[in-house]
Amino acid sequence: MAYWLAKASDLAYKDEAAIEAEARSWGFDEVRHHKTRFTPPFPLEDTQAYTAASDDMIITAFRGTEPKQIRDWLSDATTPPWPGPARTGYVHYGFAEALQSIFPDVKDTLAELRTGDQTVWFTGHSLGGALAMLAGARMYLEDPRLRADGVYTYGQPRTCDRLLAGAYNKGFTDRMFRFVNNNDIVPQLPPEPAFTHVEKLKYIDSDGKLRDTMGLLGGLADRAKGMTADAFAPASDGMRDHSIKRYVAALESNLA
Repeated sequence: MAYWLAKASDLAYKDEAAIEAEARSWGFDEVRHHKTRFTPPFPLEDTQAYTAASDDMIITAFRGTEPKQIRDWLSDATTPPWPGPARTGYVHYGFAEALQSIFPDVKDTLAELRTGDQTVWFTGHSLGGALAMLAGARMYLEDPRLRADGVYTYGQPRTCDRLLAGAYNKGFTDRMFRFVNNNDIVPQLPPEPAFTHVEKLKYIDSDGKLRDTMGLLGGLADRAKGMTADAFAPASDGMRDHSIKRYVAALESNLA
């Protein structure tokens, strides 16, 4: 599932025709697009996602953004936090505003397309991962009947405070999986303690091996190893590791 949802997250970066063609080749007969433009106080002008449905499952994949853009965005500390779903904790203002711009359409689409016992999955890379996690939180806390069966994110930034993270972890035990590729810079933003991560971490080490756990010392050593893999550009390792292509490739290699 992790590999295929990473592929679905990668597909979210494509144009509508490419998304429809690929999704239908995977067996999803219904494809809907969610797109809106808005003007937040960040270098971001739109939110995009798509929902693909078959007789067995429904996937909503949220599009991410360029690493430099989201890094600049997350370093902006001039805006107040946004109240969390059902007034539980708080979330990053930009994530909340971006999701709100398409959430009503996503919710209506899921209610329409979930005609049977299809499972529902949210996924996304980078900014898209934050939106997928937050959409899952909103469904769970605001309208439990539409609760997602699983949420898989890749290179997701910190999205919320500890109060919301605690409520989310309780509701998504063994249903939320947050993948981080070695030195990916985006999961390190925005800074703690104001924002924190939700569980459950799945770490891809510097050799591309998927690990369920990584001790503090082992993790530091592995990140140092990743940084020195390219002697000519060690500082850019965090950006390279953020690429959704690297996540897809690593997960594909772990299938073997």
